[in-house]
Amino acid sequence: MIVALTITKFRGITIPFAFIGMAVLRIPLGLNKHCRFWKLMGSGKEAQVDLAPDYRHWAVLTTWDNKSDADAFYRDSSVIKWFNFFGIESFTILLNPLSSHGLWSKKEPFKPAISNKNHSGKIAVITRAAINFNKLKEFRQNIKRAANAMRNAPGFILSAGIGENPFFDQATFSIWEDAAQMKAYAYKSHDHSDVIKLTRAREWYKEELFARFEIIESRGTLNGISINNKND
Repeated sequence: MIVALTITKFRGITIPFAFIGMAVLRIPLGLNKHCRFWKLMGSGKEAQVDLAPDYRHWAVLTTWDNKSDADAFYRDSSVIKWFNFFGIESFTILLNPLSSHGLWSKKEPFKPAISNKNHSGKIAVITRAAINFNKLKEFRQNIKRAANAMRNAPGFILSAGIGENPFFDQATFSIWEDAAQMKAYAYKSHDHSDVIKLTRAREWYKEELFARFEIIESRGTLNGISINNKND
């Protein structure tokens, strides 16, 4: 399986076309017989997880059976051509799922053929949650400290906040130097571990997912940060 994520920053004057794209680009994605799962998403200001939407960063997430199908999509698809035409900065990464648990829209989109938790080298992570309406205020009050801790954690490289809905359906994409440093943040950082405990105790989520990935290929920049590599 190949998981592909593109995050594009639109020009301010073209923001209306970003909104139009979120509606009309569903059609070619839905008709693509090779695309197994897809999401068109917005993002927080400067693509950050703990900030309000700024309507300039938008994302498309897709999954494919193989890299040739993913490459064909990025070469020929009207979806990517739309993003490229209106965007002023773009970041794309291709991933191979190592492990995944949980659901996204009642599906398991990143389930690997064989679980591999012993991967060495850079690792990407997607965490996603559908937040209960009556828990949104609590969630927003607590997520900022976890996000700040992540950005200051050893081994952290890059993160982005994305989601179908800027308030209730949120996902965090992050890249780390290795799995050990990612785990140190996840389980040993007081701010993050405290938020995890609150998540369970206060039942913030009605659906959640956590997945880890090997980075196959990446290109472009996100907020000026370049993560260009191939089979790194």
